[in-house]
Amino acid sequence: LRGVASQISIKNFDLFLFYSKNYSDATLFSSSGISNDYFETFYTGGVHNTALLQNKKDAVTEIAYGLDISCNFNHFKSGFSFSRTSLSLPVSITGLDVAKFFDFRGLNSNTFTFYYNLYVKKILFYGELSTNDNSTLALVQGISLRPSDRLTINSILRCYSPDFTTFYGQGPGTGSKTSNQKGVMGNFNFEAAKHLFLSAGCEVIYYPWLRYRNSGPSWGAKREVMIKYLPAGKLTVDASYNFRLSMYDSDDGHGIADQEKIITRTVNTAIHYYANNNLILGMRCDYKFVNPSGIKGFLLCQDVNYSFTNIPVTFWFRFCLFDTDSWDSRIYTYENDLLYSFSIPALSGEGSRSYLMMKWKIADLAEIRIKYGITSVVSEDSWKDVNEFKLQFRIRF
Repeated sequence: LRGVASQISIKNFDLFLFYSKNYSDATLFSSSGISNDYFETFYTGGVHNTALLQNKKDAVTEIAYGLDISCNFNHFKSGFSFSRTSLSLPVSITGLDVAKFFDFRGLNSNTFTFYYNLYVKKILFYGELSTNDNSTLALVQGISLRPSDRLTINSILRCYSPDFTTFYGQGPGTGSKTSNQKGVMGNFNFEAAKHLFLSAGCEVIYYPWLRYRNSGPSWGAKREVMIKYLPAGKLTVDASYNFRLSMYDSDDGHGIADQEKIITRTVNTAIHYYANNNLILGMRCDYKFVNPSGIKGFLLCQDVNYSFTNIPVTFWFRFCLFDTDSWDSRIYTYENDLLYSFSIPALSGEGSRSYLMMKWKIADLAEIRIKYGITSVVSEDSWKDVNEFKLQFRIRF
């Protein structure tokens, strides 16, 4: 978002104004066969290394503007906001994908929002209610309380209509869109003893409309228990148990697909040892079990992070072994990556994953990051290697 913004404050009242104009990538189509006059989705890959991808660059102009008015008192804050997004070409959904029935269409989108925060003793109430042009609603209501210095309890209720649209806001929940879900979540964080922390949470989600791999309404649930041991020394230990219930269309039979429950349980343990200011060692072990298929997955990972004292160079190294029965028992691992980028590969099959990344800081003027990674998987009694190389150069001026 590139533009201008201004804030005006008078006693307990604030007025915030903003205006932005941005050029976004999109795949254009033509309804007449003469000129491009609509598009279906934005292109977010950010790569323009072919003629086809060059045609997507800066294809649509987005203009966003709005205001926010709020009042802030000692224990109460409330406000109203309005935002409008205008596109140079309309969004039009073609094809017979029923799951896209409620997706945004047109040139303009208006959003009206009311929000509040209320603090009563040791209880915090907060909420937000938003609506669109077609009177669809998105509701978030939460409560957070701290009955003691060692215990914190939170709960959030959300309800997003299937046809609610937002371009830049992202409410709490699952998926990439703030729409088509109703859910309630609760968790707590408890300091059981000195340096020992216990946390747990549970979430139940209902999807009133179709979604990916579901030809009808569906629901799901998540549960997690985590123990953290953080002594004052150089060692940290994390252990967690995750339960996830999902519903997907069954591949058996014909006609309207039946839905089956997929239950995934994961046990994770991570240990980090800070040998000194320059060296950090880490180990991670995951075990995953999926029902009703009974497939399993296992991962063992070793990390080394070393920073030189006399030269501004830092190394990250990882060696990982994994063995999963199928794609359904895949295990995700977060990796250190280049700035403004992320890497969370899904490891499936039997093999190994390794990478080495170096950062060289050139005074306060520039920085170079180089990453080389290799994934080796056993395929038909032979090894199949996938290599990747990344280079990033950043200069300050």
